[in-house]
Amino acid sequence: MIDTLCIKERDMARNLDMTALRSFVAVADTGGVTRASGFLNLTQSAVSMQIKRLEEALDLKLLDRSARAVSLTGSGEQLLSYARRMLDLNDEVMSRLTDDGFEGEVTLGVPHDIVYPAIPRVLHQFAADFPRVKVHLQSSFTRRLKDQYGQGKCDVILTTEDVCDGGGETLTELPLVWVGAPGGSAWKRRPLRLAYEKNCIFRTGVQAALDRAGIPWEMAVESNSSRTIEASVSADLAVHTMMVGTEPGYLEQISHNNTLPKLASIKINLYSPHGRGNEVTCALSRLLREAYLDL
Repeated sequence: MIDTLCIKERDMARNLDMTALRSFVAVADTGGVTRASGFLNLTQSAVSMQIKRLEEALDLKLLDRSARAVSLTGSGEQLLSYARRMLDLNDEVMSRLTDDGFEGEVTLGVPHDIVYPAIPRVLHQFAADFPRVKVHLQSSFTRRLKDQYGQGKCDVILTTEDVCDGGGETLTELPLVWVGAPGGSAWKRRPLRLAYEKNCIFRTGVQAALDRAGIPWEMAVESNSSRTIEASVSADLAVHTMMVGTEPGYLEQISHNNTLPKLASIKINLYSPHGRGNEVTCALSRLLREAYLDL
């Protein structure tokens, strides 16, 4: 009888804490306890304690804290793969078995130039997790989306900015690249013919970069419609700039051999209610974070 009780107690002690695993994955993804605590809406001490409990449960060192930036040990790297799968399965079970509790609507705002490639995947997964929740995708300019978020008209927004304001978090930072028609020659003309939306936040920085490089330019195409801009560029009437990896198939990065200036990197920021939001907005924010980690 005593032996049987010991076996049961030992087996129970070897169950992994899902909350601790979630903190471990957050630390691995963000590179530190401080940023992970912000994502999880926990204190740094709480996250550190969860990691400590996880290391004690496994009797393994998971994080290498000797350097300035936290990194994973070999055991930590091995655990990370299992932890992601366990959390995914846990979240799937919770969402599938409790979806009756989540009905209604949520509004996601995204700048039109970063809808692809990540957002369709996010919407597909969100629809599977919350089949009774309707998503309104609002595509607009960063300035307008931030205004709508501030007014409560959008629940979650992504933005493209040089900096990240308070209450936001940077998901990734991508360089701007010159794009044009496949095999086009518009980039060789002088003055350089540009095509931009009137409210595009990239255009001022691009114009300044051209001025510093001594390259004459003209605003050949200006419109409120992204379709108009893309059609003009794909017709080789002008050039444009986009964040690397977001250019559509009918445009291509220009191989200009440094005849055009190198451009700045732009942050993709997430603004969401964090711990103040409900389960639906928190889940949508998590899917967005995961999508941009894969880019």
